[in-house]
Amino acid sequence: MTVHRQGLITWSVKALIHQAGEDMDMVKRLVADRPVVIFSRSTCCMSHSIKTLISSFGANPTVFELDQIPNGKQIEKALLQQLGCQPSVPAVFIGQEFVGGDKQVMSLQVKNELAPLLMKAGAIWI
Repeated sequence: MTVHRQGLITWSVKALIHQAGEDMDMVKRLVADRPVVIFSRSTCCMSHSIKTLISSFGANPTVFELDQIPNGKQIEKALLQQLGCQPSVPAVFIGQEFVGGDKQVMSLQVKNELAPLLMKAGAIWI
């Protein structure tokens, strides 16, 4: 009986890892070919602040409101498990690279590194 349970546990872990990999592939597809992508929740004040900050540069970020799309829970789970986002939103990608959450984006802004990063990604031209 213990061996059988162990087998089930092993299978469950493998299934979860496989599912997490598929969810991360979905994130990669959503980020591909877009200069700025923000995974957000419509009720999250920090997500709103980051969207406003990036838009203030003239960028037009692609925003996925995870509480309003059908596969939002799976995406949020992938962001948490695969990228270590704590909290899971906002999760910001610039130039198809994961930048981080609100603290990392604000840090880039304070160091005057956000605008050059947006320019390099082709999100702004000035």
